[in-house]
This record gives sequence, structure tokens and C-alpha cells, in this order.
Amino acid sequence: MLQTILTEHDAGRRVALCVVVATRGSTPQPAGALVCVDDAANVIGTLGGGCVEADVRRHAYERLSAASGQLLTFKLDADFGYDDGMICGGEMDVAICPLHLEDDLAPYRTAATALKTGAAIVPVRIERDQQQWEYRVRIEAAPRLLIAGAGHISRVLADVTRRIGFEVNVFDDRSDYANERRFPRPVIVHVGDIGENLKEQVGSGVTYVVIVTRGHKNDEAALAAVLGSQAAYIGMIGSRRKINVIFDDLRPEGFGEAEVAAVHAPIGLSIGAVTTDEIAISIAAELISVHRANRLPSIEGPFPVETP
Repeated sequence: MLQTILTEHDAGRRVALCVVVATRGSTPQPAGALVCVDDAANVIGTLGGGCVEADVRRHAYERLSAASGQLLTFKLDADFGYDDGMICGGEMDVAICPLHLEDDLAPYRTAATALKTGAAIVPVRIERDQQQWEYRVRIEAAPRLLIAGAGHISRVLADVTRRIGFEVNVFDDRSDYANERRFPRPVIVHVGDIGENLKEQVGSGVTYVVIVTRGHKNDEAALAAVLGSQAAYIGMIGSRRKINVIFDDLRPEGFGEAEVAAVHAPIGLSIGAVTTDEIAISIAAELISVHRANRLPSIEGPFPVETP
């Protein structure tokens, strides 16, 4: 989103950032959801679709050249349902912030650089009651998923998780499995020693690790490479017996009980998954659950802006 804003501005096109800054009751998106509306009235991102998004798009397009932003409140009741039947019953406050001056973009350029390694904060300013107010929006970098093993489950999991916003990396020592034909870009494929390559990649960004190699030895080497790291999630496939054998092998290597206990094993949410596709979906669901639970609040404010 940040890069889209900067690209549009640098190309001489106007753009507005629209952010859900508060919600009350049932709403299609939580606070922190955002979209960008450009000079051609295109919408990048989503606020849940329907009449809210259409109204936000219209207001944002009308204010592309405005000197200040505005705050809109949408009551999602029967009167607002229009013809699409969207009657959630809650309320959404949406800040619409036109960004067309270089001074407006300076903090966004800084944030785009910071986002490469973690999270960034960007200001969204609106005018209300003849006073400037600022919300601070926390934007996270895309989470990185490292999949050890390039088998059938990995292939489905890589496709599913890239669609939900993960930057996916696959590791295997078999080039006939780990290749761009089986894992098309933007998935990144690493061929070579699984443990060594994992160890090189696990330290950067917000990282999730899924271990689904072809056998016990490779699973153990992969787990040893990432235990004790700052990974937000480590999960390993296998029966309870295999998992316990691997844990028993690794404890004498100096890994503590807390590190071992933090491993999600057996992996995936318990949904009765049997087939390859079902198992991959159960793992993806667990990744979503952990990722959402770990997220910090997206919005702070509003704070009054002091005029010079």
C-alpha cells in the first residue's frame, strides 16, 4: 500500500489514503483496514466491499485535491443498506486523507523503508471543528513463511498462504521438487541443505516456520535450525510418537523445555483433516490464528496537531 501511494505521487497522480480508525458493533472490517483511491477512482485494498466502500471511494475521489482530510461515520443499518442488503448494525469511522504535497509524503517514504524489516507508523490527518487531528496507523510488513520440504502439502500450502499475504519461501535439497515449475513466483525456492538454508533465513522479519519434509531426519535437522530463533511460529508435521522422538533427540543438544513446548506439533488446527489439501488448509488456518493473535493495535489517536 505504501509503495502504491509513493508510486502514484511520483508519477504526478493524486492519491488519498482511507483508513477505518474506529468501529462500534458489527462491521465488515476492523479498525486499521485501509484502502487507497487514485486519480482514476481506482480502489486498492478493501474496506469490506458494498456500499461503504463505494461511498468512501466517492468521497475520497472528490477530495483528492483538498487541503485537509475528513472523518466520515457510516451507520450500517437498514437505511444504509441500499440495494445490497449489507445491514451489519454497527458503525465505522473512516478517515480520508488526501496526499498530494511532498511534505505529506515524507513520513510515508520513511515508513516504506522501515517496513522492509518490520512495522511502520504513518500519520493520517483530518480536520474537525476547525482543528487538525492526527491518527497514527501501524502497518506491518508481510509475514514471511518458511516451508521446510517441497512435497505435496508444501505445494498446496505455498499457494494458499501467498494468497493471504505471506511472503513464501520453500526449502528442499531436491531440485526436481523444489523448482519454479512446481512453486511459481512469487514463491521463493531454496535448493540445498535444508537446515543450513533455514538457519540463514529465519532471523529476518516476522517469520513463521512450517516443517513438512519427507522424513524424520530432515524434520529434525530443520527443527534444530530454527529452535531458539525469534520465529513467531514453528510447526512440525508428524505423529505424536515421531514428534516425541525428535524432541528427545534435541533436548541433549541444549534446547530448553520452553523452546520445545512452543513448537506446534502436531501441526495445524484440529478440523479432522485427512487429504493433502485439507491438511494444508488446517496449517494455513493455524498460521492465520497465530498471526492475528500476535498483531498489535493498528490505530492510535486522534491527537491534536499543534499549529506552528
